[in-house]
Amino acid sequence: MVQSAAGLLSLLDEPEASLQSHALTQINPLIDTFWAEVADHVVKIEALSENPAFPSRALASLVASKVYYHLGNLDEALSFALGAGKLFDVAQSGEAGPSEAEYIETVISKAIDSYVAARETPASATDVVPVDSRLEAIVERMFERCERDGEYKQSLGIALSSHRLDVIERVFTTTKDATLLEWVLQIVVREGVIGGSSRAYKNEVPLHLTSFPDYFSITQCFVYLNDAVLAANLLKSLLNLSPPNTPAAPDAVPASDEAVLTAYQIAFDLAETATQEFLFIVRAALAGLEPPAADAAPQEGSELHRQRVAAILTGEESIKLYLEFLYRNNHADLLILKGTKDALESRQSVYHSAVTFMNAFANAGTTSDLFLRENLDWLSRASNWSKFSATAALGVIHKGNLSQGKAILEPYLPKPDGSTSSYYSEGGSLFALGLVHANHGGAETLTYLKDALKSGSQNEVIQHGAALGLGVAAMGSDNDEVYDDLRDVLFIDSAIAGEAAGYSMGLVMLGSGSEKAIDEMLQYAHETQHEKIIRGLAIGISFVMYGREEMADTLIETLLGDADAILRYGGIYTIAMAYAGTGNNKAIRKLLHVAVSDVNDDVRRAAVTSLGFLLFRNPTQVPRIVQLLSESYNPNVRYGAALALGISCAGTGLDDAVELLEPLTKDPVDFVRQGACMSLAMILIQQNGTIHPKAASTRKIFEKIIGDKHEDSMAKFGAALSQGIIDAGGRNVTISMQNKSGSSNMPAIVGMALFTQFWYWFPLAHLLSLSFTPTAIIGVDKDLKIPKFEFVSNARPSLYAYQPATKPPSKEAVEKLATAVLSTTAKATARAKAKEEAAATNEMDTDDKPTETKQTTDDVEMKTDEAAPAASTSTPAAEAGAATPAKPKRKAEATSSRLSNLSRVTPAQLSSISFPSDARYVPVRPVVSSAQASTSAPSPRSIIGSSTGPGSATSVSGGGGILMVRDKEPEKESEFLELEVMKAIDISAPAAAAQGAEAAAPPEVDLTGPIADPPAPFEWSDWD
Repeated sequence: MVQSAAGLLSLLDEPEASLQSHALTQINPLIDTFWAEVADHVVKIEALSENPAFPSRALASLVASKVYYHLGNLDEALSFALGAGKLFDVAQSGEAGPSEAEYIETVISKAIDSYVAARETPASATDVVPVDSRLEAIVERMFERCERDGEYKQSLGIALSSHRLDVIERVFTTTKDATLLEWVLQIVVREGVIGGSSRAYKNEVPLHLTSFPDYFSITQCFVYLNDAVLAANLLKSLLNLSPPNTPAAPDAVPASDEAVLTAYQIAFDLAETATQEFLFIVRAALAGLEPPAADAAPQEGSELHRQRVAAILTGEESIKLYLEFLYRNNHADLLILKGTKDALESRQSVYHSAVTFMNAFANAGTTSDLFLRENLDWLSRASNWSKFSATAALGVIHKGNLSQGKAILEPYLPKPDGSTSSYYSEGGSLFALGLVHANHGGAETLTYLKDALKSGSQNEVIQHGAALGLGVAAMGSDNDEVYDDLRDVLFIDSAIAGEAAGYSMGLVMLGSGSEKAIDEMLQYAHETQHEKIIRGLAIGISFVMYGREEMADTLIETLLGDADAILRYGGIYTIAMAYAGTGNNKAIRKLLHVAVSDVNDDVRRAAVTSLGFLLFRNPTQVPRIVQLLSESYNPNVRYGAALALGISCAGTGLDDAVELLEPLTKDPVDFVRQGACMSLAMILIQQNGTIHPKAASTRKIFEKIIGDKHEDSMAKFGAALSQGIIDAGGRNVTISMQNKSGSSNMPAIVGMALFTQFWYWFPLAHLLSLSFTPTAIIGVDKDLKIPKFEFVSNARPSLYAYQPATKPPSKEAVEKLATAVLSTTAKATARAKAKEEAAATNEMDTDDKPTETKQTTDDVEMKTDEAAPAASTSTPAAEAGAATPAKPKRKAEATSSRLSNLSRVTPAQLSSISFPSDARYVPVRPVVSSAQASTSAPSPRSIIGSSTGPGSATSVSGGGGILMVRDKEPEKESEFLELEVMKAIDISAPAAAAQGAEAAAPPEVDLTGPIADPPAPFEWSDWD
């Protein structure tokens, strides 16, 4: 056994090259043991590696590399490893020991990092640095090794980071694996985790994947690239469509049923994820700009498919189906609403508004205005801006009812003759109309709102409502005509109307990056003296730069350097909107710096809040980041930390977030308690007591705050809103910043950003409804009908059941109080009874009856006249059994359940959904994509039994939604579900409500309507 390398090292001083080579050959396998000795001679080894005449230069480089590896100098280790050539065994083909393998892996990792850094896009063309060919050779060998071993994700990860699009194409050409495509889209399009990469490069990656035959995945590439032409071409190819307004070729091959279903599914997915401008271009490319005539003959074949796809792309089909789902499954708890209304004094406008928002959220999209119709006297107490909010709440309740929305709001809308009963009701109704048509404003709706905006010039309240409604309805449309009308209102320099115009200008130009709009809005923000207008423009500017990432950096620096704190506030929200969902480290560092350095509390609060927008894809990181901020001395920072947790962890039930927020509900500052309550509601939405133990206790926190007469009004306001949020949409919606495909949910992000502005202006709280996402599985067949079918949820029903309804307070029976008996009276009675018993014994001394077992001491000790229990005649064994009565056995809960079409399926439940093998209807698109299934949290069944608790973050996006289903037995007759919501809505009801709201004493209202369906049969079991 070799004890020292001194002898071998002495050979390095010999003049013969063969002796030096022999020494290096013997030292190489011993380097892990004697590297400290060899380090003293590393200079000699370096000299040999650089000597062109030395035959073992590569070996000398390898030995020097290992010495520097052990010394911790990885840069030098990599440099000499490059000189070792093929002796540096990337593939580890030989029998390498653990130390050798660790050395190779470490140096390879360093090589990849260096290669990625060298391949990153330089700032300018003059900065281009050529990559070392030896380094590139090592990385190429690493690619070959990964592909040979089937480690394609490692190969793709290196290729994505090093901008090697050729390797990406080679992998997909070789494998044709759809799961790899999903994985790439997950990290590039949805999560944006390619560090140091520009938006331009992130656009190149999906562009190279669009030829892959996974239609549902590449559709999301088209949305990310904002290339509507590619999406239109895909739909045309699936349906074999000819150009619009041209007859089909006589020899055209009709599209197959599978292709038609796929095209319809793509259209539904686009309607939920793309912008209005994107959808308009696709519709125009497919069916032209002219809608079909009302009296046109019914179409068949490809023309019928063209019309149906165009109709789906308007979004009206999706909205109609979700409206039906929310109507059928409405579980809003009116007792909670009534209790909160009774607890809060309606004469105070802040409390009246709180109940208004609570009711709007709890019934969002359900079309149920029962609470308003049952409380017309309470509704009539609204005045001024409270009346504005109360009327606008109808837009939240009827959100998505595009066909009847205007008719429902007709009693409140401005009259053609100019007469009015309340400008606030009229302004609120215009805002409500925009909310009904949110992100789906048709030409008729936009024209009506534009006319109302122009004709309302004599009243700023009407202009305020019309501007907000117009911005919400035309969101992301990039409509120059609407933008110009809003700009004209802005230039009037009215504080109230100008603020709404500023918000709406940004909404119309959402994500466009229009330099013209930015210049005009920024210039007017510097000119006006109204803080409300400046704030509206500051937030509007942030919307224009939505999703622009580094392209917004120049504007961000300009805004953050402004002397006006409101414009700095806008700069913070520009960071939030431009980098929403990206988790960009540079943006996070900037926000954290501003959060602790800016002199204005509003700016600091906004900086902390914006962390939630950046990190909603990685909610588990947020509690760790904001933990110290939640303990800040500044209450504005604490409030921002609470909202950041609520925004980023919404719908996840994350335990770490709940643990941080619970202490904030007892914060000494009222508005911090307000923010903590709202964030808890966002996080625990659709969580019941079985899946999350904090759900019930959190609801009790809200009740306690509302019922406490000594609680501050701001905290009560937040608790009331929280009760509406946690039960939003009849307990059938979640709050999600991601859409069904996993990409950013633009309306939800924008709606949440506007909701946070209720700090300054209460009516903006209604815009939280844009973040509500229905959680359902809705199956639709090729004729766009809703067939009756069932699917399986492979989880215990109690895990995903609705929160139990509140029980009405029971009438307490008046208990008869026991009559008090004085101790002296009890003693006297006892003595009298003792004398009577003694006398009876003397008279009947020959009686054979057994003596009484009753003891006189019982009478002496008795303090009340309650009747004594009857003596038991049972045996001791029976008495023992009676003492511990046997509890009835609790019936074991089923491990799965069958759900029908149009049922609620929460995001956490999606992973347990399956369609039986014998099912007649099966979905065309998977319920959950493979990438999302692999990254989702464990099933709640395993969570409940684990030590980690139920607070693991679950994905709140992907899968579910509207699914085109394939009929495997088309020859059989089908049963379909009818749309009930349109039949049930009584358009005349709002008129009665309007009259009641205006009158101090409400008139009698016709409450006749459809009777609710009886509950489904169920088997009662004793859970005790």
